[in-house]
Amino acid sequence: MLFMLIVKASKNSETGNRPNPELNAAMTRYNEELVKAGVRVMAKGLHPSSNGMRISFPNPGGEPVVTEGPFMETNDLVAGFILIDVESKKEAVKWAMRMPDPQGFGEGQIELRQVFE
Repeated sequence: MLFMLIVKASKNSETGNRPNPELNAAMTRYNEELVKAGVRVMAKGLHPSSNGMRISFPNPGGEPVVTEGPFMETNDLVAGFILIDVESKKEAVKWAMRMPDPQGFGEGQIELRQVFE
């Protein structure tokens, strides 16, 4: 079963700040554990929304609208993701619970979602 651990953005990540050395080391160890267990499919961090854009479709059949970032509501944004392939939702939750606070500063939030296969 595929699950995505979606790392939510924070005010800190939206400024483009990279993790401090301690958090970076903790995330590296966590990713190494995922690889060693054979469950990690992919893991990537994303640039802040100031480098992104949204394409919306306000009118059915109409032209899409492009809006340049940054976007203000950080709790709606994604800072990165880890895709894991596990045997059950219970196992996915266990892996999610082991992830270090991905933002530090008590701002971290992870959303766990199953991927359609």
